[in-house]
Amino acid sequence: MNPITWASLLGAIAFEVMGTTLLQASQQFTRPWPTAGLAICYGLAFYLLTIALKQMPVGLAYAIWSGLGVVAISIIGLVLFKQKLDGPAVLGLALIVGGVVVINLFSKSVSH
Repeated sequence: MNPITWASLLGAIAFEVMGTTLLQASQQFTRPWPTAGLAICYGLAFYLLTIALKQMPVGLAYAIWSGLGVVAISIIGLVLFKQKLDGPAVLGLALIVGGVVVINLFSKSVSH
């Protein structure tokens, strides 16, 4: 798989995480700047995902995207929004990371 595919997927993850962070900051779409920012971020996330999908199956790309996005947004929630994570939440996040690692290291399905 070429570097552009991975860069596009990582960029999609980053923009999705930024959009989700702005979703919290938009306060149910009542603040215009965070609302506009989240729309732009989500648009860029999906655009970059389509680039990654040229080389990567949708199921695997989405598994990596959503898995890493969940972990990243959980960390952002912990740090920026002072949301708490209990033991089962941390264990679940570790299992998600483990699943992404297994897919990338051992699956022969990662490329078309």
